[in-house]
Amino acid sequence: MTKRKNQKVLTWSVIVALGGFLFGFDTAVISGVEQHIQELFQLSSFLHGFTISSALIGTVTGALISGRPADRYGRKPILVVIAALYVITAVGSALAGNVTSFIIFRFLGGIGVGASSVVAPMYIAEISPAKIRGRMTAMFQFNVISGILIAYVSNFLLREAGAEPWRWMLGVAGIPASIFLVSLFAIPESPRFLIKIGQIAAAKNILERIEIASVDEEIDEIKQSVSKTDVSKQTLFSPLYIKPISVAFLVAMFNQFSGINAILYYAPRIFELSGLTNADSMFQSILIGVTNGIFTILGLILIDRAGRKKLLIVGSMGMSVCLGLVARTFYTQDFSGYGLLIYLLIYIMFFAFSTGAVIWVLIAEIFPNSVRGKGQSFGSFTHWFFAALITFLFPVIEKLSQFGVGHAFMFFSVMMIVQVIVVWKYFPETKGRTLEELGENLSHH
Repeated sequence: MTKRKNQKVLTWSVIVALGGFLFGFDTAVISGVEQHIQELFQLSSFLHGFTISSALIGTVTGALISGRPADRYGRKPILVVIAALYVITAVGSALAGNVTSFIIFRFLGGIGVGASSVVAPMYIAEISPAKIRGRMTAMFQFNVISGILIAYVSNFLLREAGAEPWRWMLGVAGIPASIFLVSLFAIPESPRFLIKIGQIAAAKNILERIEIASVDEEIDEIKQSVSKTDVSKQTLFSPLYIKPISVAFLVAMFNQFSGINAILYYAPRIFELSGLTNADSMFQSILIGVTNGIFTILGLILIDRAGRKKLLIVGSMGMSVCLGLVARTFYTQDFSGYGLLIYLLIYIMFFAFSTGAVIWVLIAEIFPNSVRGKGQSFGSFTHWFFAALITFLFPVIEKLSQFGVGHAFMFFSVMMIVQVIVVWKYFPETKGRTLEELGENLSHH
């Protein structure tokens, strides 16, 4: 019986995590497109950075605005809107005739990515029993990584497709986006949302299909967590929620200060700076994607066993060393052998099983039911704000000086040491605890 109920949770989680696949695909596909776009539209460094980061500006917007409608209308309807945006951006950006329309469609796709990073982990966390919640929610990140890998493979295979291969690279995302849209009609609404709006019978029906413990006790616990405050008047930025707000902000900020988006967005460019051809650069990007996928699986296995804090601390220490070695490579301009590739692959190993696996799980866990949508939105907004900033600045920094890239990677290295200290001293451990227990303990009533 337990196995069958977990299978239900797994099926629904896999469907919703397809939003993560498209999130990852959209994030990485631009790495094979950005140089084509720069040449085709004759973009300056500034306009190039703005064009490539336009999706991230949309992502910041999507993360900021999606929490409230998810709390008001439900998780499922917003997921359907997100899927529709993915379809629109795939087709629209592939057919773009000028840089303005390209920016508009990439911006719309970014809204979908940002909203997905809010609503999908929240939905999965709310339907998953505490013992498997880490694994189920981290599946979103695994699908993000899968999307990144498939984007790298797709870019490599389509690099010579027709006169303008970049259009095929972007347009192919329409296929998984359509599958995601259709599949969403097979999932139920989140039972915690149904309880919040008073549909107890519907919530009980869903919980009986997925919960092993006493359903009536769980419903009472959820009702109490919601009824302690007037949800309609509840504000996120209250002294009650200083702890979860600060943890969400810090885990999201450090995730981007690891340098991951600079590497994912500009991987071929980084390798070309070391003297590789375009084809070799794209192939080495695939190796990064494969490594990311393998070690994200390790994170899925460990997250409910070792806990969130241990993964973050070990991963941050390893990332700091690797990023320092990458910086040293650019400072010395010693690109002989495979040193740069090895350093980046080991860095990806540490990132994947630590902050890569933990970020969306932790943000989805730490806020109480009454403000979870707003809290998830805040955490995702913070993540995407810093992602957009770093993605916009990276090509500018590259042009500023001979050692611009080295300075960027040294900054990322130092930030990972800071993260070790902050996680050790301040972050809570959330493994094995119910969402209601966490909401009560982390909010100071």
